[in-house]
Amino acid sequence: MASERPWTTGKPAAKSASNANKPSANRRNPAKSSAKTAKPGKPAPEVLATLPVGGPERIQKLLARAGVGSRREIEGWMDAGRLLVNGKPVTPGQKATVSDVFELDGKRLDVAAAAEVLRRVLIYNKPEGEVTTRKDPEGRPTVFDRLPRLREHRWISIGRLDLNTTGLVMFTTDGELANRLMHPSSQIDREYAVRIFGEVDDAMVERLRTGVTLEDGEAKFSDISAAGGTGMNRWFHVTLLEGRNREVRRLWESQGVRVSRLKRVRYGSIFLPSRLTVGKWEELDQKAVDLLSRTVGLAKMAVPQQTPDEAAAQARQQRKAAPVTNRSNRAAGSPGSKAGQGARKWAVADSKPQRSGGKARTDKTRG
Repeated sequence: MASERPWTTGKPAAKSASNANKPSANRRNPAKSSAKTAKPGKPAPEVLATLPVGGPERIQKLLARAGVGSRREIEGWMDAGRLLVNGKPVTPGQKATVSDVFELDGKRLDVAAAAEVLRRVLIYNKPEGEVTTRKDPEGRPTVFDRLPRLREHRWISIGRLDLNTTGLVMFTTDGELANRLMHPSSQIDREYAVRIFGEVDDAMVERLRTGVTLEDGEAKFSDISAAGGTGMNRWFHVTLLEGRNREVRRLWESQGVRVSRLKRVRYGSIFLPSRLTVGKWEELDQKAVDLLSRTVGLAKMAVPQQTPDEAAAQARQQRKAAPVTNRSNRAAGSPGSKAGQGARKWAVADSKPQRSGGKARTDKTRG
């Protein structure tokens, strides 16, 4: 949030001899500013810049970068004959450029954002009652309603949460980063705090770790740890390595119990910070974005620095946002705890979190 200190790991940033992490004085062209400050006889500082896009590339990649939809959605449009390029149907694997004309169901698509890769990432604490889509045919509020407005790019959600699930949702302007963080081959784990109504025994937990058959195939939790509660209402922290529709709920329901609360508390190395209240967002800084990029094998890229006017506009938007009053605002996600009390601070790891191999963790304060 604009009024808070930018993202940090809790330690003061080390000063680099090359000033690699200093924001450039020239927002539009960091290379110009860096060239002016380089001293004779010393190597020029590392320059991180937006990446211009050149020749033809796969249509689904280009449109995903423009924020039109996910690659899977775009391939579905192709298969159904809904997507036209220069007035002609296209197939997966076909290439195009931003100068081509794209139409979906007869409506022209704006792909200007795909002309340049811009990598910004923010996190959002989703309340109940919001859908993770850009527009909802039923008129329900969406997660995009509260996000800061962009002039030339679009926010792309990294995964989805269903209507009644709360917690961490990440957004980026870089379609390639979003695609890699969501793709099953990247093995990015998602952690949830879940309250179960029903009897849970050791045999059930073991089945959920080993794997059960759902209607769309085999599924399992890579980790389960007890997190408090008694009787018929108990809390667990569970981890998945994929993001199938309602997978956490369906796994528990396959065992004859019901999920009464569900909150995502971690995505890969990013935890939901206790300071981020329900319905609020916060943008990641250069170090955090670099860590995410490295996790999925992408090179570093500069995070644009906000102008004072942009920061002020975003602060006003945050203040004007309607307060969230549902039950997700009354708890930090930990069973029986007051909001924020004893909550784990938001942090990132330099590598993927270690999976416990079936052993329960002792940390019960996340989320």
